[in-house]
Amino acid sequence: MQQDSGPRVDRLAVAAAMVTVVLWASAFVSIRSAGAEYSPGALALGRLLSGTVVLGALWLVRREGLPPKAAWPGIVTAGVLWFGAYMVALNWGEQLVDAGTAALVVNIGPILIALLGGWLLKEGLPPRLLAGMAVSFGGAAVVGLSMSGEGSSSVGGVLLCLLAAVTYAAGVVSQKPALRHASPLQFTTFTCAIGALACLPFSGQLVSQAADAPAGATFNVVYLGVFPTAIAFTTWGYALARTSAGKMGATTYAAPALVVLMSWLFLGEVPGLVTLAGGLLCLTGVAVSRSTRSPRRRTPAVPEDAAPAESHSGLIDAHTRD
Repeated sequence: MQQDSGPRVDRLAVAAAMVTVVLWASAFVSIRSAGAEYSPGALALGRLLSGTVVLGALWLVRREGLPPKAAWPGIVTAGVLWFGAYMVALNWGEQLVDAGTAALVVNIGPILIALLGGWLLKEGLPPRLLAGMAVSFGGAAVVGLSMSGEGSSSVGGVLLCLLAAVTYAAGVVSQKPALRHASPLQFTTFTCAIGALACLPFSGQLVSQAADAPAGATFNVVYLGVFPTAIAFTTWGYALARTSAGKMGATTYAAPALVVLMSWLFLGEVPGLVTLAGGLLCLTGVAVSRSTRSPRRRTPAVPEDAAPAESHSGLIDAHTRD
């Protein structure tokens, strides 16, 4: 008896997505540490310059060459919006609003990715994806609100967080078609370089602040460039090339749960029961959004000459059941 094979899971893609989510979650700790010494623009530029150096070295070693012309529209768009504007807006916005407001607004990003992916990339909007994202967004909101202090929110800060969410979504949606022509390393290397070029106006701030910043803060800037940027964005591109933009966006909802754990381990911020419940909701939503229907078994065909005569009338002799 044969069974219909369901959609095969690319385990390498899943592993790459999880590497991305873990490293992006770790950026929360580093940004909080470096952000005390570096302004939003300087922090973004330092992070992008560090990432460009690492990515450029890997690109030269692998000799992948320049991306094809067809990939450049997506590379430029993602470089300016996602690597440039997103990082500056997020760093800046989180200085003006409390953590709960930032979590609520920025986590609109994966929802926008699903909507734009369904519309522009013709990926559709599967019910499981929508249901999972709704659960995860609720969990992210719970985590954000429960971790908020007595901060205040400004209209400007909310708008900056909203800008971060929109540019994040636009970058992902522009990346998907570009990956049909360029490798993940090619895409990430040149988008990171373009993002660094877009942030060059902050070079004066970076130089002056780096001269006064303690070594720990500068180390965090370099860490952000090497791991959450160079490595995480490359593994993200690898996974995105092998799945839909909507599912990849939903996967990032695992980050709030990881942030709770890392804040506990590295910052000594003990999570409450409400925070833990929110993190569990995030993970549950990710599981739902990435789940697929179990394959149905084929009903074996019954030869016509073996079918009982009563089958035409739908009657079965009771004695034949014994």
